[in-house]
Amino acid sequence: MKKISVAVAAFAGLAAASAAHAQSSVTLYGLIDAGIMYTNNVDKGGSHGALVQATSGNINGSRFGLRGSEDLGGGLQAIFSLENGYNVQNGKLGQNNRLFGRQAYAGLSSKQFGTLTLGRQYDSLVDFVAPLSGTAGTFGDAGFAHPFDNDNLNHSVRISNAVKYSSVNYAGLKFGGLYAFSNNTDFAVNRAYSAGVSYSNGPFKAAAGYLQINGSNTTTNTAGAVDLAESAANGTGGFRLGADVQRTAGAALSYGFGPLTAGFVYTHSQFQNTASFGATHGSMRFDNYEVNGKYAMTPALSLAAAYTYTDAHVSGTSSFGADPKWNQVNLQAVYALSLRTDVYAEAMYQHVSGKGYTAFINTAGGASSTGNQVVGTVGLRTRF
Repeated sequence: MKKISVAVAAFAGLAAASAAHAQSSVTLYGLIDAGIMYTNNVDKGGSHGALVQATSGNINGSRFGLRGSEDLGGGLQAIFSLENGYNVQNGKLGQNNRLFGRQAYAGLSSKQFGTLTLGRQYDSLVDFVAPLSGTAGTFGDAGFAHPFDNDNLNHSVRISNAVKYSSVNYAGLKFGGLYAFSNNTDFAVNRAYSAGVSYSNGPFKAAAGYLQINGSNTTTNTAGAVDLAESAANGTGGFRLGADVQRTAGAALSYGFGPLTAGFVYTHSQFQNTASFGATHGSMRFDNYEVNGKYAMTPALSLAAAYTYTDAHVSGTSSFGADPKWNQVNLQAVYALSLRTDVYAEAMYQHVSGKGYTAFINTAGGASSTGNQVVGTVGLRTRF
């Protein structure tokens, strides 16, 4: 009897330990994107010509991260995420040399009330509108960004010091919002807030979002909500879109027709009191119109295309024209070698018109010396 009691007690202890283990989890994950890129015209140091380069993150930024959860009971969990970005070609940190520059947050998640998180996170345009655009991580992402990523759909700037709420799914409806502190005695200098909503019903999806950043061009508070040096380091060729007030609103629709998914995206960005393009207390406006499509030709092969027309207005500058226009065409083919690994090819063409403006495709390696630029890329992605 004593032996049976000891055995039962040992079994109960093991069961309890297993249950405790099942209630908590930590996952290591990552993605490596490496490729070769050709750009027909890059202007660097007064000389210009074709550029062939080994690249990291042509489509998806190379990364690794830790995410975890702990069951607190009653449908409540404690959660966290620490995600690093890096360049696979040289091993350097991304996001302006941050250890966990892509994401770093902790919070609580409820099956009934939604999720509340604190830390470095994505804004609502990225959460709700970007997944339906060419900048989605399942689409062209980095190279398909709108000029200078003016609407931040490609998350060139992530939001620090942020408190964020994300709702549960109410019959296809989701919503959320974010507020990021300036961490400064001047409360309004370099702070941000954002809100968004999405709806999904079968093959139909729709989303809308808004982002406002106050004082993003400040040089006195670099520890606030955004760091413009980060956007320059993320592929915008050193160009920074900063302003006393930056406002972006966007909306997107998509519909699936069997193996084909087609979508439309519109975003409107305003920059008030900016020094960009040599403006003195000037302003900028960007209206981006994007149509996109993705076709699953076979279970392994998918084709994608996107076209963006950008109509802009710049005031307060004599060096550049007041009304530049951008046209960009993007093509992509992805072939899956397995569930985790694929190879891809991309081609992008951009044309810009307006006095003083030159073409520049995101991640191309630099601006063109003319109003045209062509980029071709081949690469490999593997996930773990």
